[in-house]
Amino acid sequence: MFSKKIKITCFDLKKKSGKKIKRLFSDLLQKKKDPNYKLIDTFSKDYQYSFKKKKISKFRKYKTISIFGLGGSSLCIRAIYDFLRLKIRKKVYFYDNLGVTVPKIVKNKNLDIIISKSGSTLETIVNQNIFSNSKKIFITENKKSYLMDLALKLKSEIIEHPNFVGGRYSALSEVGMLPAELLGLKSEKFKKFDNLIKNKNFTSTLLNNVGMMYKFYLLGKTNSVILNFDKSLSSLLEWYQQLLSESLGKKGKGFFPIISNLPKDNHSLMQLYLDGNKNNFFTIFDTTDLKTPKTKNKNLLPDYNFLKNKSIKSIMTAQKNAVKKVFKKQGLRFRNFEILTKDEESLGIIFTYFMLETILLGKLMKLNPFDQPAVESIKIETKRILS
Repeated sequence: MFSKKIKITCFDLKKKSGKKIKRLFSDLLQKKKDPNYKLIDTFSKDYQYSFKKKKISKFRKYKTISIFGLGGSSLCIRAIYDFLRLKIRKKVYFYDNLGVTVPKIVKNKNLDIIISKSGSTLETIVNQNIFSNSKKIFITENKKSYLMDLALKLKSEIIEHPNFVGGRYSALSEVGMLPAELLGLKSEKFKKFDNLIKNKNFTSTLLNNVGMMYKFYLLGKTNSVILNFDKSLSSLLEWYQQLLSESLGKKGKGFFPIISNLPKDNHSLMQLYLDGNKNNFFTIFDTTDLKTPKTKNKNLLPDYNFLKNKSIKSIMTAQKNAVKKVFKKQGLRFRNFEILTKDEESLGIIFTYFMLETILLGKLMKLNPFDQPAVESIKIETKRILS
């Protein structure tokens, strides 16, 4: 255990990390052989943002914030908002797809944050055109683009999106941390990278799991089933889903990340997991600091006295332990992420862990984990049809 706030277990505690994985990790930390490794700078507490906290303090007064962005430009912010909602006193609305329905917002009583690295994301352009009617901050790359031209025309605040940070890797950069600051959170509390890479338990867990996932890939086990026991983690897992699929889904390779919500899916998909095709491996997510209602003892019939004084959380914990026990009996591979405290540090650890894991897997699979060439064809064809 490397943190008092989050516990990560491995697929196989006995597996030793190979020299190749250790070398790739060393190259990554030293930013060797790949200019994209510069994005690792954003993980550190010493990273210099393209904004100053003092400069954005004037935006802290807004109690309602709208986020305009697709994919990595909004998923990390939604993950932060949902994960830490009990600490946040502001309302946040997300325009992260076309056709999104949100409450009517009073003009000029809201802060609109418009995010697109390229500055040309079609859905973001459309949504901001139709729904953005308040004070605006643009986060975009420092180059000529539609959103850059619009921001200059409107004389809006412009925050530079680093060109070396892709959207899905931007959680700890300006994209995730500027909104976090405006939500009343402390960006520095997310930044635990410098301590984590010095912690042998963290690095051994990371490299162990990377090695096992690469082994699964070689064996044809490419369905990464994410078993979620806490609905407040849904946005975080959607962020991870994009990170894994968009980074590694190339050249006929990759993993298919499937988010499965338990215990609901015990009554639908679990049959397949236990008795279907064995091309799955599992990652279990749970939190321990969840307060839930207890059963009403006087309404229980005698045959179900075992439910007396049981909270929903304790029942779900029993179900999780049952899943783990049955999986072990059947030889199904799984690892477990147990969040002991939901705060900035825990979330920062998760962001850091999965970005490092994904980059290392990409290099092992001889893929570029930083680009997404295939989706460009859809963008080009859509623009051609509309023109």
